Amino acid sequence: MPGGAELGLARMLRADPPWRASILLPPDPAEDGAFAGVPESVPIHRIGVTQPHGASGASPAGAVAAGARLAAQAIATRRHPSFRRADLVVSNSTRAAAYGALAVAGTRAPFVVYLHDFTDRETLGGFGLRMMTRIVLPRADGVIANSQATLASAEPFLRAAALREVAVGASGLTGRARGEREPGPLRVGMLARIDPWKGQLLLLEAFAQAFPAGDEVLEFAGGAPFGHAGYADELRARARALGLADRVRLLGHVDDVERLLRRWDVGVQASLRAEPLGFNVLEYLDAGLATVVAGEGGPVEWVRDGGNGLVVAPRDARALAAALRRLGDDPGLRRRLGEAASRTPGLVTDHAVAEQHAEVYRRVLARR
Repeated sequence: MPGGAELGLARMLRADPPWRASILLPPDPAEDGAFAGVPESVPIHRIGVTQPHGASGASPAGAVAAGARLAAQAIATRRHPSFRRADLVVSNSTRAAAYGALAVAGTRAPFVVYLHDFTDRETLGGFGLRMMTRIVLPRADGVIANSQATLASAEPFLRAAALREVAVGASGLTGRARGEREPGPLRVGMLARIDPWKGQLLLLEAFAQAFPAGDEVLEFAGGAPFGHAGYADELRARARALGLADRVRLLGHVDDVERLLRRWDVGVQASLRAEPLGFNVLEYLDAGLATVVAGEGGPVEWVRDGGNGLVVAPRDARALAAALRRLGDDPGLRRRLGEAASRTPGLVTDHAVAEQHAEVYRRVLARR
């Protein structure tokens, strides 16, 4: 599915990375997913068994079924010629880490885990947490975490010899100046998949408090994978109930994110639990938006309150509304924060991210 981990890897593969990749994916008869646009020189093999979403919240019987699918996927992975020829095996998602660790068990294959999620029960569920802490992390020769907070959650379960590195994912950053803003009303936006924990409903309620009347616009950009189409309908219904149907727009998946962000004035991250990183935060900053984030997890490693954005109390609609109202009333503040956002240290292109990952791979291979 085209989630953040998959989209980030696809961006690296399109950015001329300094390694040769072979991608092993579970079968997905419905679509090519995030990897449809990678160069033809990157072979993509669909092997094993379908891996449906929802394992993190599985019942005991569901956990047994998920474990069986992981075992089958591990066997198919280990038997594949690309796996046997690889200098390095890299898992790019939590699910891939589980069957990847099983595939390398008993071998000397160097194994790197890219950590996009916190190592905790709320994020991974009971079954996923046991897999990660008992099988995956103890076997890892190296981990790349998307934030210091993500790495800290995994630290207790890593071997002393495992290489640790924090590196952002490929976010499609351009570093280009925003240019002149398109004319029109104030535009507030959230770039995230439509999912209850991403906080779209919280932002909708805060927007209604901040701008109950006027011409301000709220836009949600992102698809609704993992069975969340019903949540998109809930957002539309709530917007109608609040009298905002004509000012709240669900755009669905957006391919040209750069153009979208250059239309917005304010970018919001308001997840209902701590966000490991949030690619959207990096994209807001790079685009020079006045950026608002919840004060926990990876985003606060990037946003300084009053410096290059605003930090608000997590899960607090009133605090978020106050920040939106403040930005709406003060164009000078929006401009100052936006200019500082685009100069945030550490914002790098996809090729630079690929180079960071390559250096980790070299160091892991040298140690082995």
